[in-house]
Amino acid sequence: MTLTIYNSLSHRQQEFTPLVPSKAGLYTCGPTVYNFAHIGNFRAYVFEDLLKRTLRYCGYEVKHVMNLTDVDDKTIRNSQAAGMALRDFTQQYKDAFFADIKTLRIQPADVYPAATEHIPEMIELIKTLFDKGIAYQAEDKSVYFSIAKWPKYGQLLHIDRDSMRAGVRIKMDEYAKESVADFALWKAYDEADGDVYWDSPWGKGRPGWHIECSAMSSKYLGKTFDLHCGGIDNLFPHHEDEIAQSEAANGCKFVNYWMHCAHLMVDGQKMSKSLGNFYTLRDVLAKGYTGREIRWVLIGTHYRQSLNFSFKALEEARTSLQRIDEFIKRLKERTADATAEDGVQEILDKAAAAFTAGLEDDLNISTALAALFDLIREGNRLMDEGKLAGAAAAKVLTLLDRFDTVLAVFTPDEADSAPADIIAKAEARQAARKAKDFATADAIRKELDEAGWIIEDTPKGPRVKRK
Repeated sequence: MTLTIYNSLSHRQQEFTPLVPSKAGLYTCGPTVYNFAHIGNFRAYVFEDLLKRTLRYCGYEVKHVMNLTDVDDKTIRNSQAAGMALRDFTQQYKDAFFADIKTLRIQPADVYPAATEHIPEMIELIKTLFDKGIAYQAEDKSVYFSIAKWPKYGQLLHIDRDSMRAGVRIKMDEYAKESVADFALWKAYDEADGDVYWDSPWGKGRPGWHIECSAMSSKYLGKTFDLHCGGIDNLFPHHEDEIAQSEAANGCKFVNYWMHCAHLMVDGQKMSKSLGNFYTLRDVLAKGYTGREIRWVLIGTHYRQSLNFSFKALEEARTSLQRIDEFIKRLKERTADATAEDGVQEILDKAAAAFTAGLEDDLNISTALAALFDLIREGNRLMDEGKLAGAAAAKVLTLLDRFDTVLAVFTPDEADSAPADIIAKAEARQAARKAKDFATADAIRKELDEAGWIIEDTPKGPRVKRK
């Protein structure tokens, strides 16, 4: 099998062939640190984590770079509203972002370049475009990229050249899709920027949003690299502008493969504060759900399909994860028994092949998860029949560990584990049962149930699990 991915640049699924065999350079658009990231943002970050883990699962050595946008219209505006210096204001949201990705079991990038720490690289890139006559300084003293001077503009969207409006300029960092116009590379200082500015050959000011990623990606991954990812909302204008300014400056292809994940919806509607369905990760955790339950929902839909996030889906995630937990517990309980291995290897080979085939088919998570649950069903059947134990059970656990290098959901969160007072109640119930005090045992079981915990009596003792 060979890893294939849907390339937004070619509009088709292609075999992944890296520039350097067995190595992959990956750049992903990170957070703009003006507030807490919301679950729509994390849909993209979890997709990118699934991609990186799949690349590693397939044997690639991955170098991952994710930018931190700590200067743009929003960070400046919000820091001023908070009465804080830009650096201090953005740092709190950088810290929150790193805490959140840890909660969602997202592997850290190798490099997290911050925009404010790479201003010289951005100025140098703009100078190159200026010297080539593709950038120009307008009457407002800002420097713009001239789309009229770059005929290749519009590679991702296949834009009709006649729709472009040469000479129409947009100074804002983000703008509407219909605004195909010259975009700002360097924004001249405005009093509204307060003390946020840098000196440049064109006067004091600050970089435009789009130039940031072009400068930082080329510094850490080279002028041409393998993979660039983001949400579909980044495709235009951000990624389109990145391609134009990078290829115009460097004279070579910017990125070979572009991947974009679809939008996240909440209960079938677009997430917005006005609808009351806008959630940060912290909001969802506060409702009693765990990081791995949220991760399960975010990876469970193919990245190019819209994901409908709901609390019903989180409840279903809890049930699915409990099923996995129970299977792993059963296997661990049987590893010390005499080995029984009737048909186990055939089931393992089939599961491994199907799981891998799913991942290699443009991260087809449905196929991969179907292989997992087929393994669980067959494994439980064999254990019920006494045909899976000892070393064979250990083999199944080893395969599950390999699957979990991609899924990252098999280890329960601390919140999934019964706290000390719940365990103490369970032990008290067990002591009451041994003393044949069934009234007390039943009363304790009821208390645990009301607290959201279930006791399962097994041949090897009681198990406590969350309802």
